[in-house]
Amino acid sequence: MNKNYILIFILIFIFSFTLLLYSCAPPKTEPIRPVKIADGEIDPANWGKAYPLHYELWKKTEEPTEAGKSKYKRGFDADKIIYDKLSEFPFLALLFNGWGFGIEYNEPRGHAYMVIDQLDIDAGRVKAGGVCLTCKSPYAPKLEKEMGLDYYKMPFKEVHSKIPPDFQKLGVACIDCHNNKDMSLNISRGFTLTNALKDMGVDPTKLSHQEMRSIVCAQCHVTYNIIKDKDMKSVGLFFPWQGSTMGAITIENIIKKITSDPSYLEWKQNVTGYKMPFIRHPEYELFTYKSVHWKAGASCADCHMPYTRVGSYKISDHRVTSPLKTDMRACMQCHSETAEWLRTQVEEIQDRTVSLMIRAGYLTATVAKLIEKAHAVEAAGKTIDKNLYEKAKEYYMQAFLRLNFIGAENSVGFHNPSEALRVLGDALAFAGKSEALLRQLLIKAGVDVPMKVDLELNKYLENRGEKKLKFNKSMEIKDPFGIQEQF
Repeated sequence: MNKNYILIFILIFIFSFTLLLYSCAPPKTEPIRPVKIADGEIDPANWGKAYPLHYELWKKTEEPTEAGKSKYKRGFDADKIIYDKLSEFPFLALLFNGWGFGIEYNEPRGHAYMVIDQLDIDAGRVKAGGVCLTCKSPYAPKLEKEMGLDYYKMPFKEVHSKIPPDFQKLGVACIDCHNNKDMSLNISRGFTLTNALKDMGVDPTKLSHQEMRSIVCAQCHVTYNIIKDKDMKSVGLFFPWQGSTMGAITIENIIKKITSDPSYLEWKQNVTGYKMPFIRHPEYELFTYKSVHWKAGASCADCHMPYTRVGSYKISDHRVTSPLKTDMRACMQCHSETAEWLRTQVEEIQDRTVSLMIRAGYLTATVAKLIEKAHAVEAAGKTIDKNLYEKAKEYYMQAFLRLNFIGAENSVGFHNPSEALRVLGDALAFAGKSEALLRQLLIKAGVDVPMKVDLELNKYLENRGEKKLKFNKSMEIKDPFGIQEQF
């Protein structure tokens, strides 16, 4: 009897151990189908014949996300509401008045909508010409190579019409990030990113695989500047990384570069009359500047394309999105806390960022109106102190570009919380210095300046030309800490 019990115990142990080994076995990667992907093949469907699981996940980027997943980056949900950033942050309507961003500026949607949204947005947003396709279409490298200077100069619609009709709405595709021979990560935007890396002394051919898992995202999720000729026609494009190093692309060096040459001044701000540079979605720059996750070795793909199981296979999730919109699954690969706890941490960081951005934004807008008032005083024949004015102008530009940097960055500070708060704190300080100088200047000119300057925000919000609000939802974001009314 005892022998039978022993035998049963042994059999149970062997079965359990076998089951444990099976359940702990690493998941298989997706098998490569015997399909040859042609050189220069852009159609994702043909790549999908070799990698159908990746392809099906990639197609999901066109699907809306569940409402309420992200507090600030609401973007696009099942109700097809697109959020109007100028109404969310009204001071931007004043500060951006004078070009496309001051007419229509929406929260971005998924990668599938990169070109679609560009085609639908106000014409002022693509006034720069074909260069506006650089980050949007997988055909951009081909067009730039074939067209040369005309790619930058020609009207946007003319360049866009050269894309084959079936792919004129195609956003990011497999060829943007992968080599067709072995699916290794690949830089497709050599005319921008490769040059920018070399400017920092980085050899693009010697980057590690983990570095490439961020660099391929840096082909587009960066700030860039369009070079203008004397007629304000676009003649080039560059990333303002000169003077920085990899892992330390600072806002100070970016500002130094984009204010160093008149050809980098892309638009005229109506309220001040100043010609201005601009900063666009600098996710890579903010994330890689000594952030906690960057120093820990994390890449963009670790958080936005986490590994997932599809059946018995383990693949990188090609429905690229925020961890907030996938219930913190990417974060829980490394963190042991609950999804609810992690979400709370993200929102608290974003609350602090938004609070400081609102304060810096309204103060910077106040400075812009004081500059407008100083110009009006001078136009009326009164003398203003030029030394005070020039210093106030310098401080204003520093404040505006720092505010612009964090406002355009799509993580609401989360990619690098301490740096985001430092940059906004400096923006607030520069704006405060400029305001003090302008008030002194106006008092010396005999002008009585009220304590609270009327920003006339309704004028800038309601008079935006052919703004598109068909699906837009306008909702001002309030300061999470309740002190917005002081500004």
